[in-house]
Amino acid sequence: MKKDGKEVKIGKSIFCFKLENVMNDRNISKNKLSQDTNTDYKVVTRYLNGEIQKLDLFVIERFCNYLDCDLSDIIELKKRA
Repeated sequence: MKKDGKEVKIGKSIFCFKLENVMNDRNISKNKLSQDTNTDYKVVTRYLNGEIQKLDLFVIERFCNYLDCDLSDIIELKKRA
């Protein structure tokens, strides 16, 4: 990936949201991802910006299947030093 993605610090960890990287690599817009996965546009935006409070496994499953990627390609958990 070209960059790490949007980082969100929670406790002793950092969640790195890399959905935008995968979408850019595949030349897929937010609107197209939203329409093709039947996911609300606002939800797609929250995943892109790392603004979600709870991970929705159904949404993640749709993204991974549509983008033909693994969970770790779109969300990564890092330990803080």
